[in-house]
Amino acid sequence: MDAPPAGTGPVPGGLPRRVHAGYALGSLATGAFGTVPGLLLLPYLTDTLGVAAGVAALLVLGPKAWDVLVNPVAGRISDRTRSRWGARRPYLLVAGVAMALLFAAIFAGPVDAGPAAGAYVAIAFLATATAFAFFQVPYVAMPAELTGDYAERTRLMTWRIALLAVAILVSGAVAPLIVSATGGGVAGHRWMGLFVAALIVLGAVGAFLGTRGAPTGTVAESEPTLRAQLAVAARNRPFRALLLCFVVQSAGVATILAGVNYFAGQILRDPDGGPTLLFVCFVGPALLVMPLWTRVGARVGKLAALVAASLILAVGALALVAAPVLPAVAVYLVVALIGCGYAGQQVFALAMLPDCIAWDEARTGRRQAGVFTGLWTAGETFGLALGPGIYGLVLQVSGYVSSDTGTAAAQSDTARLGVLLGFTVLPALLVAVALLTLRPYDLTPARLAEAGTVRRGDDVVAVGDDSR
Repeated sequence: MDAPPAGTGPVPGGLPRRVHAGYALGSLATGAFGTVPGLLLLPYLTDTLGVAAGVAALLVLGPKAWDVLVNPVAGRISDRTRSRWGARRPYLLVAGVAMALLFAAIFAGPVDAGPAAGAYVAIAFLATATAFAFFQVPYVAMPAELTGDYAERTRLMTWRIALLAVAILVSGAVAPLIVSATGGGVAGHRWMGLFVAALIVLGAVGAFLGTRGAPTGTVAESEPTLRAQLAVAARNRPFRALLLCFVVQSAGVATILAGVNYFAGQILRDPDGGPTLLFVCFVGPALLVMPLWTRVGARVGKLAALVAASLILAVGALALVAAPVLPAVAVYLVVALIGCGYAGQQVFALAMLPDCIAWDEARTGRRQAGVFTGLWTAGETFGLALGPGIYGLVLQVSGYVSSDTGTAAAQSDTARLGVLLGFTVLPALLVAVALLTLRPYDLTPARLAEAGTVRRGDDVVAVGDDSR
């Protein structure tokens, strides 16, 4: 028997480490796809295929904006799926493998430069983003069904974000090295595409196998139409506040990712080793501070910890505006600070999402995790697409010159200023201002307990119980 039959309820707590690790493996797929296109696709279009920066920005934005429409549909379909593997797990395998094949195809086009090459990339990226939607939405929906325990969800997200950090480090640091080591240009990007596709397959198959035997969640009645389900999600005030904050912050983080190659080449004057060093400094410390963030969240609460982490991220990004006059060591230390903030921002936002889902289920008696996570991933994907899009438009306005040689062209001082401000001031503003949208968020352990969603074993936790 591969898994408990559909209808097996979420475990109140105490998931085995095998399930924690197995579920976390899916972050290899989401991390690779979330990182590499944002890091390399825009410079691939501008500096290898010769596409103008403004046009390249639209080509990167369009396919991921499409996911805003696809993700809620994917969530509704997974909510209604019935199989011996549960509602979500089949998509981990099928959509994950499809995403890997399509990702490799993005960089394997028949044309090497010009408008036709750009059009091919956009179409292939659109297909890959669609497969990603059918992987990510069920994947993100699973924690609300794996456990009904408030603190257990934070631990589950800690495992996931830790492996997500590894995925970002491996894909973001190694992918540029592969491009350089295999000759750069179109050929180098094709080898890189195969490497990332292998990571995606490993994550998808690992998550499918690792969650074997885990709870699949109770198949409960849901709203009869997608429109009705979206209306329910819109009435969930904590969810609306958290989603809006996360979308805007995702756009801010994505501008940093989009600017790594440009910042390394134009500001640090290190186009070969700079991107890899930036990623090591960004992700490495994040792995070390993950247990610390878990303790902070247990002490001050998820909301306060999210605000603190976001402010660290924003202050660090703003400090990098001084990068042209700072020694390289100081720049990399600031990037490490940004990484620490990013780790906490991701952990607590993702740990608060299952609370919003559980609270809604307690109020309505309907299991609609797929719709909520469909909206969530649609918003996240749109935010991650906005980042490169906005950054590309900043480059266009500042006069960035494209190239079809595989090497960046010489840039004016104005263009270099655009590279700098898009990498520092812009993401700092987006991350910090987004915190204002969290004012309506009011889910606490006490409020969830009142709704009957915080449990230890079969007992509702008393208000004020903060035991772990």
